[in-house]
Amino acid sequence: MILSPPVPNEPYNTEIGLPFSTVLGDRMDTEGQLVRRIAQNIPHLIVKNGVSRNTLGIGDDAAVVSPRLGASLVVTCDSFFEGVHFLADFHPPDSIGYKSVARAASDIAAMGALPRWFVLALALPSHLTGSWLDRLSQGIGKAARELGLTLIGGDMTKSSHISLTITVLGEIAPARAVTRSGARPGDLLYASGVLGEAQLGLEWIRSGVPIPRKLPSFLRQHLYPQIPLELGAWLAHHQIPSAMMDLSDGLSTDLPRLCESSGVGARINSRRLPCVEIPSRIPARLRRAKLDPLSMALNGGDDYALLFTVRPQLGKRLRAAPGFRRLVCIGEITQERKVVLVDEAGNEKLLASHGWDPFLTR
Repeated sequence: MILSPPVPNEPYNTEIGLPFSTVLGDRMDTEGQLVRRIAQNIPHLIVKNGVSRNTLGIGDDAAVVSPRLGASLVVTCDSFFEGVHFLADFHPPDSIGYKSVARAASDIAAMGALPRWFVLALALPSHLTGSWLDRLSQGIGKAARELGLTLIGGDMTKSSHISLTITVLGEIAPARAVTRSGARPGDLLYASGVLGEAQLGLEWIRSGVPIPRKLPSFLRQHLYPQIPLELGAWLAHHQIPSAMMDLSDGLSTDLPRLCESSGVGARINSRRLPCVEIPSRIPARLRRAKLDPLSMALNGGDDYALLFTVRPQLGKRLRAAPGFRRLVCIGEITQERKVVLVDEAGNEKLLASHGWDPFLTR
């Protein structure tokens, strides 16, 4: 996703009518005090008087963890930077914290694993070490509790800009992790959830329209994305997907990555795509943007749905999957190494990649 500042001078915090960074902050603590304050809001592992059961959490030079007997560790790392992934003045601090953890956990879900522990590296300006930091850590803690994560360590420093880097360790049974490289011609292509919701939420924020107290689903998915952990773990446990990944950068960008890893192509049908629905009543600023549901479904990032392929003979087994009603067969895998979009009239065209790429300038 490409972020751009909302309309100048627009209040974003609906409770106080000012950007968050303007009103939250101005507290000076030592690094140790800040770490302890953060830990108060986040489930964490700390062991005193030596290592207990081969585990050691925050408060030492490094963490020690032991996966369950017979489990394999799955490890991922994800960075979340001010001005690239979020706007500090207009995204709520708890949303920044929540989303930083959820994004990283989504990669674990995409492998079919369950997240267990995480490490947090945080950099921020000193004027945000007060209420803003408390709100941030509350959001991190909320995501950690929902996702079953425990904080085991990290690092903190001062910086002119905010950045969070999250490393997540998950567990999965040996040889059960699902990769991107197993898709074969004839496989059915599935997506979970609604595509384009997070993009619509981003457009709302870009417009400078205040956040309503009761969040519509598209704003929830942009600010507090829900990760299909249960679905990913179920699929891997029952060995149903031939390939799987999360949709974080947009279908038009992520699907070619899966195809490249598997050495195949794909054909998707625009009529099958579970596109976001634009509400009939939206602010005038958004109406003027002339938002297109299909374009947002194809190119919008941050949906964190699962994209996976299934051998046709296994398709019926998906009826027992968690959230089965949200699973949509959007196309099939082909032998020819290209990704094709079939429009409503039946015409085929190559699908251009217009999803999120931080190194492209638009």
